[in-house]
Amino acid sequence: MINLEKFAELGLSESSLLALSKKGFEEPTPIQKLTIPLLLQNEKDIVGQAQTGTGKTAAFGLPIMDSIEEGSGKVQVLVLIPTRELAVQVSEEMSSFRGGRDIAVLPIYGGQAYGQQLRRLDNGVEIVVGTPGRIIDHLKRGTLDLQDIKFIVLDEADEMLNMGFIEDVEFILSKTPAEKRFLLFSATMPKRILELAENFMSEYEIVKVSSGPLTVDLTDQIYFEVRDSDKYEALCRIIDVEPEFYALIFCRTKLKVDHLANALKDRGYDAAALHGDVSQAQRERILDQFKKKKISILVATDVAARGIDIVDLTHVLNYSIPQDPESYVHRIGRTGRAGKQGTAITFITPSEYRKLMRIQEVSKSEIRQEILPTVKALIRIKRDRIVSEIKDVIDSKDYHDNMHVANELLADFSPDVIISALLSHAYKDEFSSDRYTEIAAPGKHRRSNSPKPSDYSPDQEGITRLFIALGRKDDLNAQKLVNMIRQEAMVEPNHIRNVQVFDSFSFANVPFQEAEHIINIFRSKGKDRKPLIAEAKEKSDSPKSPPRPNLKKRNRKK
Repeated sequence: MINLEKFAELGLSESSLLALSKKGFEEPTPIQKLTIPLLLQNEKDIVGQAQTGTGKTAAFGLPIMDSIEEGSGKVQVLVLIPTRELAVQVSEEMSSFRGGRDIAVLPIYGGQAYGQQLRRLDNGVEIVVGTPGRIIDHLKRGTLDLQDIKFIVLDEADEMLNMGFIEDVEFILSKTPAEKRFLLFSATMPKRILELAENFMSEYEIVKVSSGPLTVDLTDQIYFEVRDSDKYEALCRIIDVEPEFYALIFCRTKLKVDHLANALKDRGYDAAALHGDVSQAQRERILDQFKKKKISILVATDVAARGIDIVDLTHVLNYSIPQDPESYVHRIGRTGRAGKQGTAITFITPSEYRKLMRIQEVSKSEIRQEILPTVKALIRIKRDRIVSEIKDVIDSKDYHDNMHVANELLADFSPDVIISALLSHAYKDEFSSDRYTEIAAPGKHRRSNSPKPSDYSPDQEGITRLFIALGRKDDLNAQKLVNMIRQEAMVEPNHIRNVQVFDSFSFANVPFQEAEHIINIFRSKGKDRKPLIAEAKEKSDSPKSPPRPNLKKRNRKK
């Protein structure tokens, strides 16, 4: 049961506490501790200074939810955000704070059809989260009424300034009633932002959260320098070499989160995706499974991972390098907790080296470089681990229930043959080098005749993962699979990447246009009226991914 006593002490309602419980929040961040009581207990405006990723949305979103009228259909809150991506993320985050209350939250941003926004506004909403340009469009059209505004929030104010939106913000503020609460949040406080506060706020209070020393004492920090296309293969090697891997993996975009999580599941790992498009019910189920270790790998965006508190993570892995030192420390601080040693791993491409050094300098971290294990080393480690596990079973004497089976086998075969057969039966995929693809040193090219290059990573845009209904039991290996596709579909081997062959099926990554051609060629070569090769689909119980491009509608290059 999650202990929400510290949140309750801030004065939040039962509905907000219920929402926090569902989200898995356990302890308020510094900006939340300072801001929430101020918003609930007095009428002053607030200027808050805190870095991205410190929980600002919850700091203003939770008390706002407790302070507005449910089901009114009138816009009582306007949150101004610099980008459409942030508008969607903040809107989703605020929606998750409702706790069963009848409060509608609507994101409004450019690039989205006006019709959809107009219908939602006509139906009535209490909170609008939007970009300045589209908000002004609606004000000029007369489709957005701000006369009932109780709160206006300016988030990421310094970014607004950098993107040239301050004049637009001032225009919007001029259209709001004098009697309202004005909340301004910014990572930095340039003069122009302070002038905005002076001009549009009456009596205000400054809340400042010091970034403090950016260090994580109990976390071993390492990095691997790999090409972007080799990150997936590098990740799989790290997972397999570690005796225990209970990890949170960070990607920069929702699309990469989905692609990486699905690729890991295809490879047999217990992984799940978490981002802004995952429904609240799915999020709760995924977090529950992750905390119970039914899922050992959670792939997430920074926004989706906010508020998650898992004490015994063994690893945090930056699949995409963080944008700034604060984000880096915020990410890796999720391991090395409760007195336990944790490991933080960061993948960088050669061009990102200077950015990593900047993170190391500002965060005062010691991040050392490591070299990825070779395939031979991986297989040796796996064998040693299995031998150790078998010795542990022998030492525990927990094998007597199977002695009659052993004696039956010994009557017909020698002990070495039986042991070898059992190992092959139980661990044949573990000892196969086909499970791994070649990784070239950064800046070096792979051999052009290699049948298993990994230039097309499963999380790379423009690439499709193919499912092939043949495997080792069909006398297939990676080389034979590449040759089969080349002979039947006339696709060059260098377009067929990251080939993985299992007992009864296989996978391969190819560009969209080659995928279309291959699927069409093998549609008539299937078994039991099913195509021999098809586009790989995610599992039915996984979070819904964005739709992939329709291969049938693409024209193959001549």
